[in-house]
Parts: sequence; structure tokens; C-alpha cells
Amino acid sequence: MNLLHVDSSILGDHSVSRKISAAAVAALRAATPDVRVTYRDLDAAPAPHQSGALLAARATPAEARTPDQARDVAEADAILEEFLAADVVVLGVPMYNFGIPSQLKSWIDHLAVAGRTFSYSEAGVKGLAGGKRVILASSRGGFYGPESPAAALQHQESYLRGFFGFIGVTDIEVVGAEGVNISPDLKQTALEAAVAQAAVLSPLSKAA
Repeated sequence: MNLLHVDSSILGDHSVSRKISAAAVAALRAATPDVRVTYRDLDAAPAPHQSGALLAARATPAEARTPDQARDVAEADAILEEFLAADVVVLGVPMYNFGIPSQLKSWIDHLAVAGRTFSYSEAGVKGLAGGKRVILASSRGGFYGPESPAAALQHQESYLRGFFGFIGVTDIEVVGAEGVNISPDLKQTALEAAVAQAAVLSPLSKAA
């Protein structure tokens, strides 16, 4: 079993989503001690941003690439291969300005590769990356649930469900904390509830 643990918060030790993702990984490792965990911190080591320069690097024969081009292509390829090799992905994902952090968006851009994670045909889009379990360790400063007046502004979980569904991943769970910027008491209560939820995640199992 391969578990990919990705954090994207810029808040370091003060991050709620990092605490939740760590609790989720700890619970899964306790239930499956021999699981292989790969960790990627997108704040400490950002994914290469999609750019004209990166596209040019990919179009350049490998032997003609500059050292910078070779590094960026290798890093982008490594991101995709890590994801494809994972049976379970735990994503620490805070809401920033109603969406996901730009660091996480750059990582996701390297997963959307025609012929590897999805394909187009006359019948429509086909996701090629199914058979994975994705756990979103989510945090939000306010309240954006379906019953909230601000629900229409929630482009964090909805975006991730849409993207992963597009590439064929439908086994998606959310362990989240809302209202963490409302007050210290609410933050602590929400965090404790999310950590408790993470502690009882179902054990790892190989997808059929």
C-alpha cells in the first residue's frame, strides 16, 4: 500500500489543515504499519508553476534542455508518478479566498495529463486514475456548508471533487474544520472534532 501525504498550507505549525492531515495519516499508519508514505510539502517545496517556459522545456529534447529546464520537467513528472503510484492520497487543503491555495493548484495542474489520468473521445471524457481513495483534510476560516448563506462561495471542496471526479477518482472523504477564524474557542472545538474524525477513518484497503 502506498499513501501520498500532501500539505499546502502556508501557516506551518499554526496550520489547522496540517494538523488534520497529520492526524489522518497517523491513524491510517497505525492501522496499516507497513504502508509506504510519501510526503510532499507544497509550501516548503512548491510545484513548478505551469508556464510557457515549462511548456518549452517539455518541447525541448531531453539532451538539449538546460539544467533549469531538466529540473522543472523532472519535478513535474515526479509529481504525476507519485500520484499514480498512490493507493491513498491525504491532502491538507485550507480554503484561501474561497478556493484552494495556489500551491495546490500548481500541483493539481501536473496531474491533469491527457493519456495518463484522462482521455477524450467521441463518447466524452474518461477518467483513467480511478481506484484511489482521496481524503481531504480541510479547514475554513468561516462557515460555508450547504446550509450557510455563504455556501455559493465555497470553491474549495467542490473544485477538488470536480477535478478528481474528472480523472476518475470517486472515493473521496472529507475530514474538515470550519469557523476556525471566528474565535479561539471555535477553532479549538472544530480542530478537536476533526482530529477525532480522522482517528476513526476506515483502515486502508487495496482498491478492487
